[in-house]
Amino acid sequence: MNHKFKTLSVLTLATLSLVACSKEKPLDNSVQVGANPELPKAEDFLIPPMQVPKYAGWATNALPKVTEDLKIEKIAEGLLHPRQLYTLSNGDILVVESNGPGEEATTTPKQLIASKVKGISGKSARGGNRVTLLRQNSSGTWDKHILLEKLHSPFGISVIGNELYVANTNNIMKFPFTVGQTKITAPGVELADLPDRINHHWTKSMVASPDGSKLYVGVGSNSNIGENGLEVEYRRATVLEVDVKTGASRVYASGVRNPTGLQIEPTTGKIWAIANERDEIGASLVPDYLTSLKDGGFYGWPYSYFGQHLDTRVKAQRPDLVAKAIKPDYALGSHVAPLGFWFYSGAGLPAKYNGGAFISNHGSWDRSPLNGYDVVFIKFENGKPVGKPEPIVTGFYSEDESKLYGAPVGLSQDQSGALLIADDVGNIVWRVASK
Repeated sequence: MNHKFKTLSVLTLATLSLVACSKEKPLDNSVQVGANPELPKAEDFLIPPMQVPKYAGWATNALPKVTEDLKIEKIAEGLLHPRQLYTLSNGDILVVESNGPGEEATTTPKQLIASKVKGISGKSARGGNRVTLLRQNSSGTWDKHILLEKLHSPFGISVIGNELYVANTNNIMKFPFTVGQTKITAPGVELADLPDRINHHWTKSMVASPDGSKLYVGVGSNSNIGENGLEVEYRRATVLEVDVKTGASRVYASGVRNPTGLQIEPTTGKIWAIANERDEIGASLVPDYLTSLKDGGFYGWPYSYFGQHLDTRVKAQRPDLVAKAIKPDYALGSHVAPLGFWFYSGAGLPAKYNGGAFISNHGSWDRSPLNGYDVVFIKFENGKPVGKPEPIVTGFYSEDESKLYGAPVGLSQDQSGALLIADDVGNIVWRVASK
């Protein structure tokens, strides 16, 4: 056996043996959701506990589980790592197929081990770097058309007028596009540059303002807690506001470690984000979250979390920033990895879901037992989340947590109001509707 891979195997096995070595038993997720999550004392790890189920994929005719009032079906399969969904005015569905550019250097044994452990799950499968268009035919099935190719780790997508905007990992590209066409051949033009040095967090989520004049883009951090130096965090851990006419951009909100999904809350017009928080201080720290964003607001990273809870690992502290750190509106649970976000309105699901938010949790890798790997619903009242998350779509892994069938990412809804889910492990688009 090659010495490098023998060593890696030993290290990986050693790491996996550390899964149960946390000094504290993980808190039940029910106490770590909502406006005031329970936050235990931080732990210290040389190498954090890691656990992922091994990729298995979906067996023939196997489906995720849904609540009793819903049904689920597969409308597209054989995709190349579908990450985001966007429904057009004519009912066509755009699927962004992508994965990271692989540009971040591996500089520590911990990074190497973590990468290999996470890779076991299938979450790092090869992406298509393209946009595929799904169109329902007369028989009710969905045809696939390759709309746009040769993109650079795309993630966010929006249509404004007769232009298609794609947030690659390094820029926002603009393409001429008319709803109804199934192929874009124009080369497109760059609207705005986006931070792409190191690319520890490569996804660039995106949403358009209601009037179409601005694009809001989530840019994740270049590290867990600034360990690569804060100079490489320029314009990182931010949500940028980009002018659609000029491409000029500014920092709208900062201190958001990894804003993986952005949406406009329909009753207030406020921008909301889901965020992946920091790792390596325990199975129950730090809860990922859902929050409204204030223009100029600072949300703690890297100096503090969930308001003024200090992260003592950060070497150069900023008490002035910690003092003004905004507490997120709603905790989603620790390490659930939210990657999909959708405010729902429509008639394809029971009326109780109208006005609330669906969140897809891609699932944990650094805690045991597993957390996430589901789609949950959060009720909103007066523009604010209330109550506890309600699991809507589950069953993405085996009961013994050893096998992974799929993992939910991007969300949208079709013209009928059914919920659409991109599954980047199963390479499937699922459709959830009322029974």
